[in-house]
Parts: sequence; C-alpha cells; structure tokens
Amino acid sequence: MQQLNNLSSRIAAYQPQIKAAVDRVISSGWLVLGPEVKTFEQQFAAYLNARHCVSVANGTDAIEIGLKALGIEKGDRVATVANAGAYTTTAVLAIGAEPYFMDVDVNTHVATLAGVRAAIEAGVKSVVVTHLYGLAVPEIAQIAGLCADSKVSLLEDCAQAHGAAIDGKRVGTFGDIASFSFYPTKNLGALGDGGAVVTNSDVLAERVLALRQYGWASKYTVKTAGGRNSRLDEMQAAILSVFLPRLDEANARRREIATYYSSHIHHPDIVLPQNRGTEYVAHLFVIRSAHRDALREHLRAEGIGSDIHYPIPDYRQPVFEDRYSDVQLPSTEQLAKEILTLPCYPEMTDDEVARVVAVVNGWRV
Repeated sequence: MQQLNNLSSRIAAYQPQIKAAVDRVISSGWLVLGPEVKTFEQQFAAYLNARHCVSVANGTDAIEIGLKALGIEKGDRVATVANAGAYTTTAVLAIGAEPYFMDVDVNTHVATLAGVRAAIEAGVKSVVVTHLYGLAVPEIAQIAGLCADSKVSLLEDCAQAHGAAIDGKRVGTFGDIASFSFYPTKNLGALGDGGAVVTNSDVLAERVLALRQYGWASKYTVKTAGGRNSRLDEMQAAILSVFLPRLDEANARRREIATYYSSHIHHPDIVLPQNRGTEYVAHLFVIRSAHRDALREHLRAEGIGSDIHYPIPDYRQPVFEDRYSDVQLPSTEQLAKEILTLPCYPEMTDDEVARVVAVVNGWRV
C-alpha cells in the first residue's frame, strides 16, 4: 500500500539525531519553556528573517493567540477562506468573533486581492490569509499593502507553507503576524503537536508571550486578558531543531515530485495544480476531477492512498446548521466536490512516484 504520507521513513532517516535530542532534554531535566524552546525559536525566526518567533502548543492556538494579540475580541468580524479545514474558523469562534468567508481562486485555491478588498469593504477588523497546500498566496504582497493602507490587521496562516517564498521573502513575514503548525505531517513537523506565532513587531511579540502563558506579566501575575496555557515542550523543540536545517532540501524534493507529477500525469479528466518555483513547497499535491470519487476508488483498489483536503466548506459544517445558509462561494463549493490529494512527501522513492503516475494515467472513467 502506498501511503499518503509515511512518517516512519522520516523518523528512521533521522533516528540517531532524534535520539540524541531526546536524550539531551531528558538529561537536562528541563521539559517546558527551557533552552531548547528558546534555541528553536531563534533558529526559526532567523530562517524566516523575522524578528520574533514565539512557540505555542499547536497551529490552531497560534491562530487564536495571534488574533488576540492583534486585538480581535468578541463580536469582531474576521475574514477567512472556507476551504482550509475550518482551523481558522475554529480559532475565530473560540474568541467569540464572527467569520466572514471569502471565496478563493479556482486555480490556485487561495484568497485573492479582490476577495480581501471585498471583505475590508464589508467591515472586517482583521484578515486571515491561508497559504494553502504549500503555495504562497500569489498576491500576498498586494494584500498586505491593502490591509496596511486600510488599517486592517493581516494574519498569515502558514501551517502548510514552511519555507515558501515570493521574490526571496518567506511567507509569514508579509503581514502583521503569522501562525505556523508543526503537526507531524507538515513540511516542518515535530513528533507531536506544536505551533508558533511569528511577527516583526516587538509589541505583538510581547502580547503573544503573555497570552501563551496565562496572561502573565511575571510569574503568577496576570496582566493580559485572554491568556491560556499553550506551550511547546522542550522535547518537540529539540526535535524541530533537528529537522529545520534540512527543510529547504526536503522542500526541494517535494517540488521535484510535484514537477514529475505535473509533467507525467496525462489524463483528460484531471486538472493539475499550477506548477511554481519557490512559491510552492508542495505540502500537498492536489488534483481536480469532476469524477473525483471514482478516481479515489480506483486508486484505493490499486493500493494508492489519497485524501480530500477538504471535503466540506466551513460554512456548510453541520455544527452551524443553517447559520450560514445565505453564504454561497462558487469556487469553494466546486473545489470541495473535485479535489483529491496524491501522495507527495520527501521520502518517496522515484519508483513509488512513477507508480502513482502509472495508476492515475491508467484510470478509465
């Protein structure tokens, strides 16, 4: 069976370094917010060319805490796309704010300048732009400029785009603040949950530092409202420091696989994603087909894993019942019916990649 992602192969490749990192943490006796966390935060900030990285427990916490640091409160409206798994929507609702759903470009699957402009005109207080599937939002620089001119804060959700860049500038450094996830399957993944908030603002970094630990100004002195317990542990930080130096190499391999798919998959009923350079770090390779379910069944029968990222637009989630029944986003809804993710991870062998191509090309509608 060709898995969608094989974490065992990555762990095996780094086994000695992982063991050394874990042993170092255990020997130190310092397990939370210690030197390993500080070192990783400094390393990741330097990698992104950002002033501050503040680690937290997971990527969704990073969005929520990032929005709180930006001043988002109960009742505020926050713009977000609805095709990215409801993670931003979950964070917005946890604050008591209200999501304003933007449609996406049907080819890139991400937010557009026009969509952000419409959201700002509708009165949102903040915009969350998701760099989905590893693709840097093509118009992110223009979106950042528009938000700044409109005095609307911008949070970049970079959970699937570690290392993606436009003209040499890494995602996570265009907006006011950014969120990252280090879930194990991410391009930079830990061996458990983890996340980070990144910013170039000293003021926002101080707020995030307080919010991730009870709102403390100093130990046991709560000064900032809305704080919580959201901390990256020392062991995960040490493991992330093992993986970080080879992130660009791993991303290059992902792009190599994606390029092979794009140049070798030839099927009249399949739409391939746009092939880009360093703007794309191939977190997921997502194709489209009007006969998606039949293709997925064919892949399953041939032993090829696949998945749908994501099958239900946020505003159609059953938890909302008919709350957003008036929302209709044509591109988002079309994509939810057509998208399918193929295996794409750095440890795939050339033979495994070629077999996926052969099976896809062998599909008959």
